[in-house]
Amino acid sequence: MTIERRTVLKGMLGTTALIAAPAVLRAQGAPFKIGLLTVKTGPLAQGGIQMEQGIAAFLKEKNGTLGGRKIELIVADTGGNPAGAKTKAQEVVERDNVNVILGPLAAFELLAITDYVREKQTPLISLAAAEDVTQRKANPFVIRPSATSAQTCHVMGDYAAKDMKYKRAATISEDFAFGYEQMAGFQRAFEDNGGKVVKKLWPPLVTPDYTPYIAQIGNVDCVFNGFAGSNPVKFMRAYADLGVKSKVPLLAGWTAMDDALLRSLGDEAVGVLSAAWYSADFESPSNKRFVAAMQKDYNVLPGGYSAGMYVAGQCVEAAIAKLGSKADDRKALADELHNVSLIDTPRGPVKFDKYGNVIGDVFIRKCERKDGKLVNTVIKRYPNVSQFWTYDETAFLAAPVYARDVPPAKNLE
Repeated sequence: MTIERRTVLKGMLGTTALIAAPAVLRAQGAPFKIGLLTVKTGPLAQGGIQMEQGIAAFLKEKNGTLGGRKIELIVADTGGNPAGAKTKAQEVVERDNVNVILGPLAAFELLAITDYVREKQTPLISLAAAEDVTQRKANPFVIRPSATSAQTCHVMGDYAAKDMKYKRAATISEDFAFGYEQMAGFQRAFEDNGGKVVKKLWPPLVTPDYTPYIAQIGNVDCVFNGFAGSNPVKFMRAYADLGVKSKVPLLAGWTAMDDALLRSLGDEAVGVLSAAWYSADFESPSNKRFVAAMQKDYNVLPGGYSAGMYVAGQCVEAAIAKLGSKADDRKALADELHNVSLIDTPRGPVKFDKYGNVIGDVFIRKCERKDGKLVNTVIKRYPNVSQFWTYDETAFLAAPVYARDVPPAKNLE
């Protein structure tokens, strides 16, 4: 696990460059420090690297300044585990005195540091999807411009039942918090609209061979998967190689069909439907700039990991612009981040509920091959999706947080 400092940004990831700033900006004093908690090793590293690319692309577009403040980006590799996330959060707060933290990537990492950032009164703009951080245990120092674990999965459950008319489904995802919460959201919306989840499968995060799990999929109309990192690639290849893809349609959460993964996939991904809060196919002005920058600087198609950090940068910029000299007050900054409302982001309009979670669009996408390349084509857009979906907020929060067996699976066979 490492920490890198840079006043960003020029060229490829990993290049440290000092951007010359006009004298008037240099005269404004100490830089505004952003700490990025990301993952550069292990099965989640592909998304973690994209996170760094996303904030780097945004800061480069802004010439290294936000709201007239020179930005210093401090990048910390958490190693993709809770202990690493806690250690690196402590380092960027207590040693580097950052103004705001971006990240971390994984739900279990966020759960490991949420009490710490509250104690230290340090604003955190999270990509990680742990539900309760913006629900029953809402943290006033956390905002989330991406989505909760279940936010897009509610949509897919609804779409699978209503639009696709599926009646029987199996679910499969890694055996950890993000997987539990995703599958719970899908199950709830799917079953509330007449479907039944008849099989739930939980491979470990590090699984060399998905064959034993795929072999358990029986008489179903679809399979919904929520894999993350590099695991979706291994799973989809096995799913196709075993002949299941041709028989049972595959559905996916946003991480399982992230646009950035498409370069690693082949025909096994064609036809897969996914629900995502970001799509490289979305035609907003900022997304066009963002996609072009990512392709130019990194030769990659951006996905949700990088888009989430680009939007996080936009949130920081809006808060600094509103607060001016008060932006160094971390409590004031956290409060203002909750008030941010953006019209043009790579994911569409963004605003936050009173718990700090985004209200934004969710896309249903179909993977297709166009001009020899795989693309996720948007086929339906759900506007202004809340973390509570269409459910009553009070009743939602009165129930237990989504978990491996919450809501109960009453239709398993």
